[in-house]
Amino acid sequence: MRVLYHTLLSPAARKVRIVLREKNLDFTLKAERAWERRPEFLALNPAGEVPVLIEPDGTVLADSTAIVEYLDEVYREKLLIGINPVDRAEVRRLSAWFDVKMNLEVTENLLGEKMMKRYLGLGQPNSQAIRAGHANLPHHLEYIGYLVERRRWLAGDHFSIADITAAAQLSSLDYLGDVPWDDHELAKEWYARIKSRPSFRPNLADHVPGVPPPPHYADLDF
Repeated sequence: MRVLYHTLLSPAARKVRIVLREKNLDFTLKAERAWERRPEFLALNPAGEVPVLIEPDGTVLADSTAIVEYLDEVYREKLLIGINPVDRAEVRRLSAWFDVKMNLEVTENLLGEKMMKRYLGLGQPNSQAIRAGHANLPHHLEYIGYLVERRRWLAGDHFSIADITAAAQLSSLDYLGDVPWDDHELAKEWYARIKSRPSFRPNLADHVPGVPPPPHYADLDF
């Protein structure tokens, strides 16, 4: 059985969950409190981070980008990283934008401060970091709007890892109620299309004990 080690609101783990479902691959989720640094988990991924995927043949894969590249190379019935070199370059560029730039400028400042400090027992959230996250988020929503105004999907005509990566980041932030959707209609319409995909809906059923999502979180019609 294929097993994915994950944390509920981890954007990186959410990205892999969506890809697995887009490719119709069966898997079992195993929650991992990565911050506890269990020796058994560190033996799978010395970096001590989720996601980690264990294939049915025992192959162990770590790092969301590496996992996604592997899945797209091995399970080719539905390609998600583009069908030619130019497409693949654009998908990878945008995936890095959201995985790295948005994660650093927004997600770490909001999800990191509001949730991870609670798990790690590191005291109160840093209000300056939270303000920075809120200030940076509109720029990324505007960029999504810019892209989808000119393309069918973020990287072009086809739904891709770029869309999945951006949506994984935003879904984690949306769980906290931090996304100003009403100020960014184009990004909101794009996200609504992704929310309705069967591969994405199970993420909307996630529930962190003691931290309920806002009412619109799982509403496919916003």
